[in-house]
Amino acid sequence: MITDTPQPRPEQTLHWRTLEHPIQAPRHLRRWLTDEGSLTRLLKRASRGRFSVRVLRQEYGRPGAGETVALGLNPRQSVLIREVLLCGAGEPWVYARTVIPATTLRGRHRTLKLIGSRSLGSLLFNDPGMRRDPLQIARVDNARGERLWARRSIFHLDDKPLLVCEVFLPALEGIQYPA
Repeated sequence: MITDTPQPRPEQTLHWRTLEHPIQAPRHLRRWLTDEGSLTRLLKRASRGRFSVRVLRQEYGRPGAGETVALGLNPRQSVLIREVLLCGAGEPWVYARTVIPATTLRGRHRTLKLIGSRSLGSLLFNDPGMRRDPLQIARVDNARGERLWARRSIFHLDDKPLLVCEVFLPALEGIQYPA
């Protein structure tokens, strides 16, 4: 990895809850966690345009147990895994992990594997064939054993799924949610 930020491991988390249940997240994170719009758009506004995407890795691999269940995959099925840091003014605010089944990468969506340092959110929320399942919330551990708040949801592009998980890093604590 190209950063000193200890990476969360959301793929190892099995206890996700839908937003129907009350969340015990700190007050400053609640709106970030529950906003159903584009997180990219929010981060761009909060950073006053000093937003960037830092790609940590993008490669084919095996999904975690919770990801396999969420997407209804065979545990041995190969998927494209993309891990990035979403940064404001160069500081990592959110760690994002996307799991894309190979079947989703066919047809017009095959270009998803070529987005580089562009934001996936900017593509998803501009796709006319996109729909999103309800958000789920969980606490995830990073490499230091710190517990961080995360959200995830399955997006469907023309009825083909991909799972996006966003983990809110400690640096976001001092960032005001854009009204």
